[in-house]
Amino acid sequence: MQDSKSNNGAPGRESRFAPRRAARLAAMVCTVAVAMGAGVTHAHAESQNPGAQPDVIGRWMTKDHDGVFEINRCGQELCGRLAGLRYTTEMPRDKRGEPECNLPMLNGFTPDSDSPGHWNGRVTDPDTGHVYHAKLWVSQNGDLKLRGFVGVPLFGETETWSRYTGTIGPACKLP
Repeated sequence: MQDSKSNNGAPGRESRFAPRRAARLAAMVCTVAVAMGAGVTHAHAESQNPGAQPDVIGRWMTKDHDGVFEINRCGQELCGRLAGLRYTTEMPRDKRGEPECNLPMLNGFTPDSDSPGHWNGRVTDPDTGHVYHAKLWVSQNGDLKLRGFVGVPLFGETETWSRYTGTIGPACKLP
């Protein structure tokens, strides 16, 4: 049962303010619904493609066309190994004398919170064994950019790699 005196005895007071409160409430509900809808749409898009891989996943030919790296997920990070080499005699070996075939050289890449689509990690030089900081990303034209550096990215070098769709023979040999 509703109390007819709930408006403190002022007749018509409830009806005079009700439209404004209803309009404010409707505006708040619309704002919340739009915000929730955007979140649901984003979550829905992610759930439609839960295994979506970053653009950097795949095989990449180095700038000198003498090697192919394969970049994959390694747990929550990205890593890369030397998957193909161009050589004529015997397989090249790293500093320790190990074959470079399948040598993990890109490690610990995690998303860069300041630059969406960019990844921060480490790159190992197989000739010296030195480990450098690195960033990688895919440029607008579809090439992979790998920037190795010491300390800060300003002091480094960027290489441009292209996507590789060819074959790789036995012992990582490129045709």
